[in-house]
Amino acid sequence: METATQRAIALEEQYGAHNYHPLPVVLSRGQGVYLYDAEGQEYLDFLSAYSAVNQGHCHPKIIEALTQQAQKLTLTSRAFYSDQLGECEKYLCEYFGYDKVLMMNSGVEGGETALKLTRKWAYKVKGIAANQAKTLYASGNFWGRTLAAISASTDPDSTNDYGPFLPGYLIIPYNDLQALEQTLASDPTIAGFMVEPIQGEAGVVVPDEGYLRGVRELCTKYNVLFIADEVQTGLARTGKRLACDHEQVRPDILILGKALSGGVYPVSCVLADDEIMLTIRPGEHGSTYGGNPLACAVSMAALDVLREEKLAENAENMGQLFRSRMQALIQKSDLITLVRGKGLLNAIVINDTEESGTAWELCLKLKENGLLAKPTHGNKIRFAPPLVITQAQMQKACDVIERVVLSF
Repeated sequence: METATQRAIALEEQYGAHNYHPLPVVLSRGQGVYLYDAEGQEYLDFLSAYSAVNQGHCHPKIIEALTQQAQKLTLTSRAFYSDQLGECEKYLCEYFGYDKVLMMNSGVEGGETALKLTRKWAYKVKGIAANQAKTLYASGNFWGRTLAAISASTDPDSTNDYGPFLPGYLIIPYNDLQALEQTLASDPTIAGFMVEPIQGEAGVVVPDEGYLRGVRELCTKYNVLFIADEVQTGLARTGKRLACDHEQVRPDILILGKALSGGVYPVSCVLADDEIMLTIRPGEHGSTYGGNPLACAVSMAALDVLREEKLAENAENMGQLFRSRMQALIQKSDLITLVRGKGLLNAIVINDTEESGTAWELCLKLKENGLLAKPTHGNKIRFAPPLVITQAQMQKACDVIERVVLSF
């Protein structure tokens, strides 16, 4: 007889586009740090929907906000005011310390909004000649799958057979302040530098201490906007409110998404001060669903949870525990060469090539032992559990990882 898992996978294979390569597990329920498959098997979630579920699955406060608002008003479009949007905008601006916020739905829409704001600012404020503005990105970046996003990509899987790409993009090495200064000094038409404080999809690449401070100083020196893509690194994931907070730097444009709703609803936003945000006038940018009442109610509840439950502090403590356990494991096995990360955004590097299937096979073994994680860039495995994880749960997870690695 066909199992529920087999049926679900077969249906996706037959009727869905083949644009993802999931682990062969079919999930039907989640609570806190745990997920349950169609047959009721329990797993520790160590991906958190790519850091969207920082507050844990189905957090009761967020679900309550969702259900209460869903029974009153879900969508008006921006043709009218709602009683939720202004309250949420005020909340977001005060929470993160900016004059204005523009709410969208997905992380890539946040990146697109930041790019459009940067170009508007370039022409209206900086005075760059029409259609000459450029934006700068770091190699290894990932901010989505739209043509605007992949035009900045250095990953062939993202770019193959999708050209031609958007003009006005420049790429420099990540974590290289000398390259940044040389590029900014040589081209006055550069309007902004968009960068991840920690590169997530590239394999949790953590820059040198002082890199973000250097970026801030150079962007100020050359009158270029510092755009921080904190869609994955923000909202307590790295042990601070924002990853930029580790170096006490304030970007000119801040992009948030994923955990902004605790994984309950698609929400993103872009924050900036008036000089930047007010360059866009009515009719020049927007979204039918952006800033809808349901998104607003959910976002405020999700951010409340981060603060009330001190999830940044827990991420910092549990991250240190995780990395210390992995460092100890490196001493016992030559299968792992490196562990890196901050807070609860971490990765291990497998002692094999990026083209090998070793990391994938390890993730299959982890699944069989009750822990879900996913490879990134071939020979890295990202470990990013919900930030509500307890010390006992973290020790249990590390025991699983150790057992699987040592028996592999």
